[in-house]
Formats: sequence, structure tokens, C-alpha cells
Amino acid sequence: MIKAYGKAIPKAWRRIARIFVALGDPHRQRIVLMFEPGERLNIGQIVAASTLSRTAVTHHLRVLREAGVLRSEKTGREVYFWPDADTVREALDAVREYVRQH
Repeated sequence: MIKAYGKAIPKAWRRIARIFVALGDPHRQRIVLMFEPGERLNIGQIVAASTLSRTAVTHHLRVLREAGVLRSEKTGREVYFWPDADTVREALDAVREYVRQH
């Protein structure tokens, strides 16, 4: 037993945990899944394709961006978002490696 893990999540796992927490919400899953490969969407486009209010979409986009699941860039007055597949892939690889070792 690794007793230290009973008291705190290891620092290396904190970022991974944030990714899984962000992806644990069905609304955020739907937002991530609406992107076509290579596509960038702005908030208005995401709101138009969603059943959520603009405020709710903005909240979910912030959670996804802070977790590293989405990236963003401001172009003029618009902010565009796109999935960061490498970040999600690295988190999945880390979990696979943990399972392989244990």
C-alpha cells in the first residue's frame, strides 16, 4: 500500500485528474465531440449547436480550457476554440502506463 496517496494526489496526477474531471460532464463531452478534425469554433457557433445558454457554454469552455482539453486564441473580437488532442492523449497514456505497472 502506498499510504501517501491516501492523503494527497501526487503532483503529476493533478493535471491528469483535471482532464478527467473536465471530461466527466456530459455537456462538456458534447462540446468536445462537436469539433470536426482541425476545426476551430467560436463561442457563438458552439452556443448555436448546443442546448445550453451562452453563460453555461462559456463556463464549460473555461473548465475545458483550464484543464488543457481545449485551446483558444483570440482573433479580433472572437475567441476560437479547438481540442488539444495531444494533452488528452498524454493523460490516457499516463493512465495506461500506471495500469501496466500496477
